[in-house]
Amino acid sequence: MNDSFNNPAPQFGTAEYAAKMPGNSCRFCQQPLAGSYYRVNASTVCPVCAEKLRYEMGSAQPTAYARALVYGIGAAVVGLIGYAVIAILLQGWVISYMSIGVGWIVGTAMMKGSNGVGGKRYQIAAAVLTYAAVSMAAIPIWIHFASEQHKQRQAQQQTLEEEQRQLEQESGQQPSDSQPAPRAGKPTVSAATWLGTVALLGLASPFTQLAHSPGWGAMGLLILFFGMRIAWRIASGRRFEIYGPFVDSSRSSA
Repeated sequence: MNDSFNNPAPQFGTAEYAAKMPGNSCRFCQQPLAGSYYRVNASTVCPVCAEKLRYEMGSAQPTAYARALVYGIGAAVVGLIGYAVIAILLQGWVISYMSIGVGWIVGTAMMKGSNGVGGKRYQIAAAVLTYAAVSMAAIPIWIHFASEQHKQRQAQQQTLEEEQRQLEQESGQQPSDSQPAPRAGKPTVSAATWLGTVALLGLASPFTQLAHSPGWGAMGLLILFFGMRIAWRIASGRRFEIYGPFVDSSRSSA
């Protein structure tokens, strides 16, 4: 049985409202209704519980939103890591449908953090976090494959040097001990500048992919939009509307 049946105080975020209220009693405290009453969505409640719920709704909003953001950011990080790991394991073949999963994870986590409280600012945050997670996943993917390419170039360079030494030995020439000329030092870049540049490149990755490969880029953007749409829809939460007071004329006249 729902805790709201046993607890006389309304439990904001955990209460489940029935479509119809059996009998003529309060949905929360189960006390008989006499004179006036309120409606919370489709449920009938007494004035005391309606006032408690109204107060709880107002006082819980800042805490609920902050907690939802923490949960959402955590889910976005998990989605980013999962997206990147799968792309790396598939050797660069990114399944764009993972964007939908990231949107679902972010939206669900935010509603878990807020106990079901949603609204426009929750929806905006969920959509932004979904986009950030999917787009920023390109950074670890780039770093991984850039490292792999660097290792391959080094291996190829070593192979060429060994072949050159073998040719020199076969021709009777003295192997050259010349060292490659030192390269000019690259200008140093601060960590903050590097991180900012990488972050901007990551956030722009869905559109740079569109320029590089119009077909796959357009499909990726479309599916990313669907993922953001799912996060937006989930983060709408449950709406709590309090109507009243209403007067029960049959009871008041009795």
